[in-house]
Amino acid sequence: MQSDLRLTNVGRRYGIRGPWVLRHIDLTLAPGTLTRVEGANGTGKSTLLRVLAGIDTPTEGTLTGRPRTTYVPERFPARLPFTAHGYLTHLGTIHGLPRTTAARAADEWLERLGAAAYARTPMAQLSKGSSQKVAVAQALLPAPELLVLDEAWTGLDTAARAELERVVAELTASGASVVFVDHDPARLAGAPDATYTVTEGGLNRRTAQAGSPEPSGPHLLVEAQGPPGAEPPAEALRWTTSRAETTAPGGHRLTVPRTHSDVVLRALLTASPPWHVASVDPGAPARNHTTAPAPLTTDEGPR
Repeated sequence: MQSDLRLTNVGRRYGIRGPWVLRHIDLTLAPGTLTRVEGANGTGKSTLLRVLAGIDTPTEGTLTGRPRTTYVPERFPARLPFTAHGYLTHLGTIHGLPRTTAARAADEWLERLGAAAYARTPMAQLSKGSSQKVAVAQALLPAPELLVLDEAWTGLDTAARAELERVVAELTASGASVVFVDHDPARLAGAPDATYTVTEGGLNRRTAQAGSPEPSGPHLLVEAQGPPGAEPPAEALRWTTSRAETTAPGGHRLTVPRTHSDVVLRALLTASPPWHVASVDPGAPARNHTTAPAPLTTDEGPR
């Protein structure tokens, strides 16, 4: 079973006697959680993520618990002596996968991220955006228990950005932890279990504020029916932008980003007892608030 990753009084400095980048960091990452890290440029966000990923060693303090961790850096070294597929297959074997399994996983992730067309292209010939898809794929190959994303969406096209959001939802639903930094305040808005700001080398938890950015992209309107008086499953609500009770006992109308809809529907259908999904409307607006109860309608009118 995956354990928490705990940072206790962690600090990191430049060089042996250089200035401190991070000081007195206490942070716990539990399985199944999504954590956002914010802060101005140069405050130490990337250093914190490198410590979480196990790439940088703390100068002081302790880390306990080490889930299987992968990392997507802000800058990926694209000029490598491999094709995209060869590189991913090679990394898969380093992670302990049999070569045939690693090659199959490489194909699957390149296809999912829209990069299958240049699977056999040398890495040195890939564009920045294409290289970034390979960077994301290499972090997803070994089924991480902790995924660390440092501006991982930068350079991706619209479809790949949406796919990465979908992967984040799937990973957290399966019990993995995800930590991310992104310059877009609407990225996964409303979904993180916690948001932290790095300021002057310290880490402060930020509380949710009114008027926070809304999730971008297309949304779905899901009408679901559960036991009278029951709340929708927590995993479904986590990825819901807004919800409203309907006049039907146990009826709820959920507005869900399309990238997270599979996770929401799975949570509803696998709940105990399972919820009945009455309809899925692809034309829902994005709204980041809870609305008042509204009537559930059919072709015959309100009911």
